Amino acid sequence: MHGSERVRRAYRDHVLDRRLFLHLATWLGQWPAAPGWHVVRSYRRARPAWDGRLRPAIGVAVDGSAVLSVAPERVEAVRALIRGRPRDEWLPALPATVGTPEFTTQAGAFRWCTDPAPLPDVGEWLPPTVPGAPPWLRLFDREVLVVRDDDGAYLAGVGIKRHDAYGHELAVGTTKAARGRGLARRLVAQAARRVLDEGAIPTYLHDADNHASARVAEAAGFPDRGWTSFGVFPH
Repeated sequence: MHGSERVRRAYRDHVLDRRLFLHLATWLGQWPAAPGWHVVRSYRRARPAWDGRLRPAIGVAVDGSAVLSVAPERVEAVRALIRGRPRDEWLPALPATVGTPEFTTQAGAFRWCTDPAPLPDVGEWLPPTVPGAPPWLRLFDREVLVVRDDDGAYLAGVGIKRHDAYGHELAVGTTKAARGRGLARRLVAQAARRVLDEGAIPTYLHDADNHASARVAEAAGFPDRGWTSFGVFPH
């Protein structure tokens, strides 16, 4: 590798690392964290998220450090809940503690991508109201990436959750009839390239036991770096 190429790549890596840092600091309210669990306050937890619904608790953990973001008025109650207890014990009680007992909890992998896999584009960007789109894709307020068959029937799609200016999370789904064709990984890689071009870092979250989603992430260029995400979400 020539010196100029090393400099170019080092600068690019610096820019992308900066995007990830700014995303987490903005999305959570603080990043990074010292070892241990840190409950931080964020006004974002009391305001509607990308789909108009609340996300009253969001957390990210890595290497023995974790930041759990909640609304300012919930900080002390959440700190008391988690103090001295493993996550598996307090996580089920978190929805009620942040004031949304009807919500559910999720925990899984937190991934991001700096080099999408060089897979060929497969989808087209269309309004989320495209005929045949599933209900989950209609939650998005901007274009979604869709694959349709020769008759125009929906096969697979990706939506972009624009959490802030620096981090955009990808969500993908494929109909049963279209699975096994590699559509999901190609869509995710294609959408990741768009996110990078827009100046953000693409992220990908999935449940720990969702092995199919993990395979899609790996194939699209989102490696498992050992980071986890968790929080409270609407059903």
